[in-house]
Amino acid sequence: MPAAFTSTTTSRRQFLALLGISAAAVSCGTATARGGGSGAQVTTLKYQGSVGAVTLPELAADLGYLGDLKLEWVGNTISGPQDIQSAATGQTHFGGAFNGAIVKLASSKAPIKAVISYYGVDEHSYSGYYVLEDSPIRSARDLLGKKVGMNTLGAHSQAVLDIYLSRNGLAKADSSKVESLVVPPVNTDQVLRQKQIDVGVLGGVLRDKAVAAGGIRPLFSDFDLLGKFSAGSYIMTDRFIKENPDTVRTFVTGVAKAIEWARTTPREEVVARQTEIVKKRGRNEDTSTLQYWRSYGVAEQGGRIEDKEFQLWLDWLGERGDIKQGQLTAADLYTNEFNGFGKG
Repeated sequence: MPAAFTSTTTSRRQFLALLGISAAAVSCGTATARGGGSGAQVTTLKYQGSVGAVTLPELAADLGYLGDLKLEWVGNTISGPQDIQSAATGQTHFGGAFNGAIVKLASSKAPIKAVISYYGVDEHSYSGYYVLEDSPIRSARDLLGKKVGMNTLGAHSQAVLDIYLSRNGLAKADSSKVESLVVPPVNTDQVLRQKQIDVGVLGGVLRDKAVAAGGIRPLFSDFDLLGKFSAGSYIMTDRFIKENPDTVRTFVTGVAKAIEWARTTPREEVVARQTEIVKKRGRNEDTSTLQYWRSYGVAEQGGRIEDKEFQLWLDWLGERGDIKQGQLTAADLYTNEFNGFGKG
């Protein structure tokens, strides 16, 4: 197996280390995200982007929904947990991740708050668990002893896999026999076809391209399992929110407007706008995959967050022993206070 692949144990250790942010690091990092000494609020937000894709804040800025608030791209994120770590330590002003990763980070005493949902699952935007067309895998029990490739351990894909196994009658002892491996999303289709893994988790444009090529079939998807729901949120530190309330309100409300613009605008127009944005930023990126865009998948109007969007993962992490049962409540993790969409 290629050296790029990591064992479940090693990857899990790396994931936990990534989220194990010390209080000192958080304190030091958030200090760099403060407004000026005169009390002026931050007017430029540092953030990480995604190669060949347009994030909702980038869309909001291009549509003029952020007003005088500017975005400063500092690079591309490698994963949701990495992105929210960067925000928690003050390297960026906001970051986005799967809600379960946010729960995990908050449980390590990081002073953060989710402020708006930015991606989710619906009939267009979902992650499918794919096998080769001639694979003997047809059920949850068939996964025992098999390898499942996904982008990050301890996050969305592994959580959904665990829920699938549990709902199909597999006890924890049996579920542990299903091996989860980290595989870069851009390589998942190829690695599956080369039979180095038995199941590959594919989403978005990578899923659509792989399905169009033929030879694979879905075992299940997160939409099949859980229906429509918002799955990830943007977070900011408590300190940044306290010191920059107007900036936070402008950002959150602008992103909310972008969510609804993308939801109500013809798909072809959204894709054309995204393509224009990628070309304008001049990073020599391939825009062909944007043609497969269907939806950001955010469930609630304007990206408002609800308790249920965190409770599912609080329960999952508690059952796994990754956090203490009752350590956090859903209400501890987010705020809709700064989302002005639809108000007034």
